[in-house]
Amino acid sequence: YRQVMDAAKRLKGVVTRTPIMQSSYINRVTGCNVFFKCENFQKTGVFKFRGAMNAVQLLNDDVTAVGTHSSGNHASALTKAAVLSGRDAHIVMPSNAPLIKQNMVRSYGGNIIFCEPTLKSREETAAKMQQETNAELIHPYNDPRVIYGQGTMGVELIEDGPSRLDCILVPIGGGGMITGI
Repeated sequence: YRQVMDAAKRLKGVVTRTPIMQSSYINRVTGCNVFFKCENFQKTGVFKFRGAMNAVQLLNDDVTAVGTHSSGNHASALTKAAVLSGRDAHIVMPSNAPLIKQNMVRSYGGNIIFCEPTLKSREETAAKMQQETNAELIHPYNDPRVIYGQGTMGVELIEDGPSRLDCILVPIGGGGMITGI
């Protein structure tokens, strides 16, 4: 809890405080008041910027480059965070990553290293990239610094949302969002 609250303070004014919105249609269909935390309005268009920026802000000043393996969302978020902090970003992406995600990483200034589309290849290529570039590896979802940054969504939901929430539903892909909530 304390680490998430520290991340919220650290990221204040750096990440976008995204709106909480409702849909009258969804409310009517469900018979409930449903609130959406609109992370599509976050920098880079995804919640992952929160975790990436938190991780980058916690780096020592002598770290000049970061790296990760990602198909796109963490890749673009980490690249943006790295560039904003004056660091290089080396991104291992599978060869079948969507072109739009590749273009986003490139547009933010990231260096893409392609690999085969398997977890083993991602991890091996990332380890090689780290050795060659001396980049600090920031894992997309298995890094406490990232997790605490993602948790700032929950802080905002509690601070800005209704006074009572009966349930919080969180989509799960890699698990990075729910671990912080």
